[in-house]
Amino acid sequence: MIAFALTNHGAWDIALIIGVVAALAVAALLLILVRTTDDIRRSVARLLDVAGSVAGNTGNIPQLEATAPVLGLIVEEAVVQDGYMNALTDGFGNGNGDR
Repeated sequence: MIAFALTNHGAWDIALIIGVVAALAVAALLLILVRTTDDIRRSVARLLDVAGSVAGNTGNIPQLEATAPVLGLIVEEAVVQDGYMNALTDGFGNGNGDR
C-alpha cells in the first residue's frame, strides 16, 4: 500500500480546494433558491390576479339561490297562461276551415 506523505502546505491546499468547492456549491444553491422564490412570487402575483377575476365572477352565486323559487312561479304561471290560450283556441284552427 502506498502511503501519501502530505506536507502541512499540501494539507492547506486540499482544505482550501474543499472550502472553495463548498463555497461554490453554497453559492449555486443560494442562486437556485433566489430564482425559485422569484418564480413563486411571480406565480402568486398571477394567481392573485386570477383570484380577483374568479371572485368577481362568483360574487353573484348567492343571488342564484333565489332563482329557483322564482323559476317555479314562472313555470306555474306559464301553465296557467297555456290553459287560457287553450281555452281561447278550442275549436279554432282545426284545419278544415269550420268553426
